[in-house]
Amino acid sequence: MTVDDPRLHSIYDLVVHRNPGEDEFHQAVREVLDSLGPVIARHPEYADARVIERICEPERQIIFRVPWVDDSGRVEINRGFRVEFNSALGPYKGGLRFHPSVYLGIVKFLGFEQVFKNALTGMPIGGGKGGSDFDPKGRSDAEVMRFCQSFMTELYRHIGEYTDVPAGDIGVGGREIGYLFGQYKRITNRYESGVLTGKGIGWGGSAVRKEATGYGTAFFVQEMLRERGESLDGKKVVVSGSGNVAIYAVEKVHELGGTVVACSDSAGYVVDEAGVDVALLKEVKEVERARISEYAERRSGASYFAGGSIWDVPCDVALPCATENELDETAARTLVAQGCTVVAEGANMPTTPAGVATFVDAGVLFAPGKAANAGGVATSALEMQQNASRDSWTHDHAETRLAEIMAGIHARCAEAADDYGRPGDYVLGANVSGFIRVADAMLAMGVV
Repeated sequence: MTVDDPRLHSIYDLVVHRNPGEDEFHQAVREVLDSLGPVIARHPEYADARVIERICEPERQIIFRVPWVDDSGRVEINRGFRVEFNSALGPYKGGLRFHPSVYLGIVKFLGFEQVFKNALTGMPIGGGKGGSDFDPKGRSDAEVMRFCQSFMTELYRHIGEYTDVPAGDIGVGGREIGYLFGQYKRITNRYESGVLTGKGIGWGGSAVRKEATGYGTAFFVQEMLRERGESLDGKKVVVSGSGNVAIYAVEKVHELGGTVVACSDSAGYVVDEAGVDVALLKEVKEVERARISEYAERRSGASYFAGGSIWDVPCDVALPCATENELDETAARTLVAQGCTVVAEGANMPTTPAGVATFVDAGVLFAPGKAANAGGVATSALEMQQNASRDSWTHDHAETRLAEIMAGIHARCAEAADDYGRPGDYVLGANVSGFIRVADAMLAMGVV
C-alpha cells in the first residue's frame, strides 16, 4: 500500500515539513508508514496515543564541531552528529559513520531504521546513529587518531553503557573504535567496556563482530530460500560493495554452497565466474586498502569493468551491500529479466522505492535491510552482554548465536506478514513486527 490513510499521510506530511531537505529520512519514514495502515486499523490505540508521531521524532539530536590538526599542522574542522532516536526498548544502539556524505538527514534516516532493526533482534536495545563528514580515506593513522580523539572529546558526555552505545559503520572499523575507546577511557577514567562495540578481541570485543552483518545477510537468505524448499547451494550470487559487509557476505555465501561471481567498489566492479577469491579480496581491500581493480589484475580469469552497473551481471541472488539507493528501478528490472529470484539488503536502504516495487511485483523474495542486515547490531548486543558479565565467547558459540538470532528475525517477519494477510512480504513483516514491539513499550511507559 501507499501512504493513503489520511492519518498516516498527515504524519508523513508533518515529517517532511519539520525536516526539510532530508530526503533519505523522508524515504525511510515513508517506507515504514506504507506498511502501517492495517496495524492502525487493528490497533487504534496507537493512533490515539500518537505513537507514530512520537516514533518519527528523535528523542535527542546532537550536532557538534570537531576541530583537529592534520600532519602538515593545518587546523581542520568537521561536523559531528549523534541522533538518539528511541530508547523504549533499551539504551540507544547504532553505529558511527565517517564519510563526506554524512549530514543530519543521513544520520536520522540511519537512526530511524535502527529503531526497527534493533527491535527485530528481540534484544533490549533502542535505536540511534551518528558520525561525521570526516573522510578517513587517504589520511594517516596519526590523523585518524587525532580526529577520533577530538570527536570523542565531545561525544563522551552523551554516551554510556546504560545510555547510548555506538559502534562502527562506513569508515569506522577496528582502528577508529580503538582510538575512540582510548579517548573515552582517558577522559572518564573508567574502563567501561560496554560503551562501544566493535572493539578488538583482546580488549573486550566479540568474536564474529567483524563478520556479523555479512554473515547475517547470508543466513537470512538461507532462511528465505528454506521457505521455498531451496538453499544457497548452487546459486549464482552478485554482491555489491567490497567493504566489511560485502566481504563477509561473500565468505558465508560460499560456505553455504553459493558462488559469488561479482563484487564492486565506487570505481567499478569485477566479474569472476569461478567464484570470488575471498582471501585475495581481503588482501586487496582490508590489508592494502586498494581499489577493486587490483583484484582483477592479480586473479586469472577475472575481469574489471570501470563504472557501469554491477546489476547487469546475471545472478540468482543479489545482495546490495554498498550504500543507500544504489539499486534503482532500471537495475531491478534488469535483475528480474535475467532471472534473479532473491534480493537481500546488506546495506541500509540500498534499493530505491521503485526498485523495491519492481521486485515485489515480480514475486522476487525481497528482504529489507532492517531485517537482512541486523546481524551486525545483534552481535554488538552480544558483545555488550559479554562485557557486562566479564565473559568472552568462542567464535563458534558467537556464530551459532548469530544464526539463531537471524532465524528468529526471519520468523518474526514471516509471522507478521502472514498475520496481516501478506504472506511472503518481508517488507511489511519487518516494519510491522518491529513497530509493534517498540509501540507497545512506548504505550507501557506513558507519554515520555
